[in-house]
Amino acid sequence: MMKPKRLGGSFTFGKTSLSVNRMGYGAMQLAGPGVWGPPRDPDAAVAVLREAVEAGVNHIDTSDYYGPHVTNQIIRQALHPYPNGLVIVTKLGGRRPPDRSWQPAITPKELTTGVHDNLRNLGLDILDIVNYRVMGSGHGPEEGSIAEQMTVLADLQRKGLICHLGLSNVTPRQLAEAQKISEIVCVQNLYNVAHRTDDAFIEDLKRQGIAYVPFFPLGGFSPLQSAALDAAAASLKGTPMQVALAWLLHRAPNILLIPGTSSVQHLRENLEAASMELPRETIAVLDSIARAPD
Repeated sequence: MMKPKRLGGSFTFGKTSLSVNRMGYGAMQLAGPGVWGPPRDPDAAVAVLREAVEAGVNHIDTSDYYGPHVTNQIIRQALHPYPNGLVIVTKLGGRRPPDRSWQPAITPKELTTGVHDNLRNLGLDILDIVNYRVMGSGHGPEEGSIAEQMTVLADLQRKGLICHLGLSNVTPRQLAEAQKISEIVCVQNLYNVAHRTDDAFIEDLKRQGIAYVPFFPLGGFSPLQSAALDAAAASLKGTPMQVALAWLLHRAPNILLIPGTSSVQHLRENLEAASMELPRETIAVLDSIARAPD
């Protein structure tokens, strides 16, 4: 196995003792098609996780509503007892009913049950970080109070079931509201080289020492934007995904990446992006494509 020389440097979550390499792994794709049911090849799913950790990944993003339950059970099968230093970040706020839709799960009972489901399926006594995911009508955040949900999670934190809290799919106003209830160590939002709505938000989080974890790192591009990314990848003898990931690591030191895959080969390609050097000219081109017309 070819190990990258580094995984993007390290980051420590706020005032915590949790320090991770900036290139992590997102486990959503370990479940079956549509993030439902078991994977087609369970052995391959286990192999991806084990290779990721062997290569230096110590930040895994998951949720018990992936599958549902399937992804966390695979993580436990592959990695338990967990190696020292591995940080598992999970999320609450959603559920998958039998019709396979994605629905909010935001009542105190649902959130409490979700914490216990994560603990049981991961085989843990305490969760490292729990993100409260705000389930909007689309991929982007929507304003609205999250105080009730954060109060429930802060209570579970005080009871010793959660170490630290984070947020997903939120606005700066929602972050400020949550910070009145508990310390927030990370924010997980939609962001990539073409979709830059959170530029100012990232800078504010950087000043506060809060991690920013982008999802959807290569999606929603216009044909012109995709062509620019393809050209940059060709000039660097890499893939568009590698270039997009490398740009995110360059963008800000508090950005942590969690690209997901169910393929060992694709995992290796993603990890190699952590050691990709982007010339200034390439960075300038990539910076500009957010403003490129359709």
